[in-house]
Amino acid sequence: MMDRRMFLKIMALAPLGAAGGRLAAAGLEAVDAAELVPPGEPLRAGRWAMVVDIPKCLETPRCDRCIRACHEAHNVPAFDEKKYEVKWVWRETFEQVFPGQVHPYLRSDLKNASLLALCNHCQNPPCVRVCPTQATFQRPDGVVVMDDHRCIGCRYCMTACPYGSRSFNWTDPRPHLAKIEPGYPTRTKGVVEKCTFCAERLDQGKPPLCVATCPAKALAFGDLSDEASEVRKRLASRFALRRKQELGTQPMVFYLV
Repeated sequence: MMDRRMFLKIMALAPLGAAGGRLAAAGLEAVDAAELVPPGEPLRAGRWAMVVDIPKCLETPRCDRCIRACHEAHNVPAFDEKKYEVKWVWRETFEQVFPGQVHPYLRSDLKNASLLALCNHCQNPPCVRVCPTQATFQRPDGVVVMDDHRCIGCRYCMTACPYGSRSFNWTDPRPHLAKIEPGYPTRTKGVVEKCTFCAERLDQGKPPLCVATCPAKALAFGDLSDEASEVRKRLASRFALRRKQELGTQPMVFYLV
């Protein structure tokens, strides 16, 4: 017969086991065990930034683990019709991501590369300037976030964004979710959404989910104003590109080539 002490021990471990089962079912085996621990102190930075190591990312062809992890955790719907597509993290060709960098002598690995794309959380975000209701706003740490309840669906932010990083819900997204993650709010018809650098995880002391689940460790995230941060170390090691830098938006996503 099970004694009281053993029963309490099993009950205490049950939530962790259930969480691990959900992660395994979602194919997110690369999530560190630390992801299952309770939230810690919020992560703070002067300016958050992300570095994408293109060659390292290409070491795992056709990998989409970071995309699946992001979309499942944030209740991003999957529509069959392309015109209704909603995306936070996705893949584009090198030419689509860096149209001004394509030339006949481009390295073959870059020319044929499929690159990750996401919101650039610009230092000078045009989407924030044009939003009439302040549904899109920038936190002091540089993260550009959304208040879904303030969004009136005018789509000015989509027009202003030069990176195609925003999606509009033309119809109710909830019927198009394989399962609903209760820890993150779903959206409604008529609102815009996008990557938020996992602001909710930063506030729990955790890095963005795409960074935590990347099997190749091709993504780095950190404080750009801190010389000792991982992003600064990686940027000091190799040459990096930023998308459409000539526009003056100052993207905070850097691509190592």
